[in-house]
Amino acid sequence: MTTYQFDHAAQVVPDIAETISWYEANLSGAGVRVLYSDATWGLIEVGGARLAFVVRDQHPNHLAWNVPQDELERLAAQHGKEIKPHRDGTRSFYLDAPGGNAVEIIAITDSKYEEMIRPA
Repeated sequence: MTTYQFDHAAQVVPDIAETISWYEANLSGAGVRVLYSDATWGLIEVGGARLAFVVRDQHPNHLAWNVPQDELERLAAQHGKEIKPHRDGTRSFYLDAPGGNAVEIIAITDSKYEEMIRPA
């Protein structure tokens, strides 16, 4: 059986910097750690969870599970999905989940993302 590891939840927001600032101001007691931020994507860790903030035209709201690279390939073939590379070196595809939700299956091994999420 393949190991699926929960990786992050992502929310579409209108302004990445404003959203990260809000979390830093309002959840400061939870130890907000900004892992990455630019105009189209932000990633924070807070209270032991990773939250990604994305812009509407690049990613949907989603929950993401990390799998090994070979399992990503197998699952993509099983579901008839194309694996897409991301600027941070990860590779993934999305599945449509009930209620209009999305699930991302992602492989992070040997990526910039993997380096970003290492504990400080």
